[in-house]
Amino acid sequence: MPTTPLAARALLLDMDGTLVDSDAVVRRVWTDWAREKGLDPERVLTIAHGRQGHATMADLFPDRPAEVNHAENAVLLAREKTDVDGVVPIPGAAALLASLSGSGVPHALVTSADAGLADARMGAAGLPVPRVRVTAECVSASKPDPEGFLKGAAELGHAPGDCLAFEDSAAGIAAALAAGMRVVGVGPRAAAYGPTVAVPDLRGLRLEPGPDGGCTLHLPG
Repeated sequence: MPTTPLAARALLLDMDGTLVDSDAVVRRVWTDWAREKGLDPERVLTIAHGRQGHATMADLFPDRPAEVNHAENAVLLAREKTDVDGVVPIPGAAALLASLSGSGVPHALVTSADAGLADARMGAAGLPVPRVRVTAECVSASKPDPEGFLKGAAELGHAPGDCLAFEDSAAGIAAALAAGMRVVGVGPRAAAYGPTVAVPDLRGLRLEPGPDGGCTLHLPG
């Protein structure tokens, strides 16, 4: 099968929609919140993926005080940490993480979830949490701001242009591109948001470690 090779010194991995399929929980939680606020759930869901909840609320209620958004987001996060029904790994995620761990290729988790939610969802999906991770507590601005990806690259000790990001959402892909990274778009939503390349899931990816500690990633097709 032909492959598309991409060389990188480090990989930065989003969680929801990229490593973990949490759409069922996201839909339940945000649909309930939208109905409580008298909003169209489908409209809310189109902008809720891939970023911190308080940023979504700020877009929907631009005149509302930030502290109200943060307080409501905390309530949603508490529910999300205990509601893991339907949380499963994206196909191929376990194999990719195992390859990264076994090869020693630098990699990090860069997620809009906080540390507790990341632990809950990665655990529910049966996936190991990378040693280096950038979560909501680590940044001052949510995706699509590039801060999280820039911090991930810095923690791994590599320039953004030498990193390859994996993302699924509009906000996440925009954040990685703004950071100066190439982006592998994962899943059915990703191709529409302009990633460098797009794949339906993580199956069939082959990691070829390089002599300098980096790698060449071979993508199907």
